[in-house]
Amino acid sequence: MNNQKPQLMYILPNLFTAASAFLGVVSIIASIRGEYEKAIIWIILSLILDGLDGRVARLTKTTSKFGVEFDSLADLVAFGVAPAILFYLTIGEQFGRFGVLASAMFVVFGAIRLARFNVTTGTYEPNVFIGLPIPTAAIISALYVGVYVNYDLKGFEWLYLFMQCVLAVLMVSNIRYPSFKKVNLQQAHVMRILVGLVIAFSMLYLYPLESAVIVMSVYVFYGIIRTFVMFLKNQKKES
Repeated sequence: MNNQKPQLMYILPNLFTAASAFLGVVSIIASIRGEYEKAIIWIILSLILDGLDGRVARLTKTTSKFGVEFDSLADLVAFGVAPAILFYLTIGEQFGRFGVLASAMFVVFGAIRLARFNVTTGTYEPNVFIGLPIPTAAIISALYVGVYVNYDLKGFEWLYLFMQCVLAVLMVSNIRYPSFKKVNLQQAHVMRILVGLVIAFSMLYLYPLESAVIVMSVYVFYGIIRTFVMFLKNQKKES
């Protein structure tokens, strides 16, 4: 019995990973059926499960190479294929081969992002991501599609096509994004974090889609603006 308990503990985080991949497939099927809002919800739920698997593995001290590889494969389904299919069936299909290309780029660059993350983990500071994480890109793509569907934004399809390509390129870029994996929970910061969370959840309650789009967009543009500012500073130093 003593030997069985550790083995069962290894199953738990991988169970969350499997559930995340499962919901990714459910999202793809919902998109094919034309149930786009459900497809977005399944991607968001998949993100929650994906966030839990790593934390459960660290808490139970059951991290493994198998778990890392399994997580990457699940992420490619849930955050690569699922949002790409959602985008194509709502917007990309109108552009023929260009729509296919934008959707395929998102999946392929997402796979490259996952592979690079696996081989470079531990070689740079743990509080940043190099390139936009694929779960973040997936959620942004899905939320933008949600805005398009809910507000019937006809005439902005070219902008959406461009944004999908930008998200794909950001995943394989060297732009640094904050990780939030090691949040400082010292006493001096607890009150600020609590107030911020209350405000964020209040806005999400009142305007869930719109608030989520604003927060995620700020995150994306933060990395781009920060990189541009650092570039200008380096140019000044060199001159």
